Amino acid sequence: MKAYVFPGQGAQFSGMGADLYNNSEEAKALFHKANEILGFDITKIMFEGSAEDLKETKVTQPAIFLHSVILSKVLGEDFKPDMVAGHSLGEFSALVANGTLDFEDALKLVHQRALAMQKACEINPSTMAAVLGLEDEIVENVCEEIDGVVVPANYNCPGQLVISGTNEAVEKACEVLKEKGAKRAMLLPVGGAFHSPLMEPAREELAKAIDETTFHQPKCPIYQNVSTTAVSDPNEIKKNLMAQLTAPVKWTQTMQQMLTDGADDFTEVGPGKVLQGLLRKVDRKVKAESISAIT
Repeated sequence: MKAYVFPGQGAQFSGMGADLYNNSEEAKALFHKANEILGFDITKIMFEGSAEDLKETKVTQPAIFLHSVILSKVLGEDFKPDMVAGHSLGEFSALVANGTLDFEDALKLVHQRALAMQKACEINPSTMAAVLGLEDEIVENVCEEIDGVVVPANYNCPGQLVISGTNEAVEKACEVLKEKGAKRAMLLPVGGAFHSPLMEPAREELAKAIDETTFHQPKCPIYQNVSTTAVSDPNEIKKNLMAQLTAPVKWTQTMQQMLTDGADDFTEVGPGKVLQGLLRKVDRKVKAESISAIT
């Protein structure tokens, strides 16, 4: 079975999407539509902006979404998923890919999500850290023992878990995790504690927007970050998407479930090859490729 997966924040690069714009009239029209919807020239930043320009959350999230979604549309008849999934932000790309969300509605939600998350970061100074080389259970237990807010945020692959919370609590957790034998426990260059209770103001704002958006019956199931299982009911998809900002991204468990359900051919669509690498750490033998450009 053919599975398509879509990357999240961190996969952006300068020049992303320029080849799509130059080689496809359909892509060019979608990029122009995106500039209108967003109210600023995101294509100029994507094609010509520096790495620093692309780091800003309000730019990064729609940029990655546009690259992934427009690429999947340009693939045309070659794009035939039996199942889809997306890492955090990538879930919105996956929902366009399987027909649950229209391009315009999804882009508006991604834009609102980015602005709401930026605002939540400003309200609560906070951070994230990558923890390598420990079992999930040890990391979970340490987070529970630390005073203050620090929680598991991204279960990326076996032996790689990202934690999220207040600056002080995350730094303390990193110290303890190193004592417990972590190969690395390092702070990440992010603006806030994504996928933690500190994102509650953003979750409330986004939940309202999601509730007001039309979700269609999908063409194939999506495996969502919150549930990790195949979901085809639009109302359940909505509910899981609303919970996503304050809940952990269970990517390891999602990939394991897709494999269990028969996925044997994975394609990552969008910038970078991060998800392909994570998948290989879940199952070394699985067939996986990535598509980030057209010629």
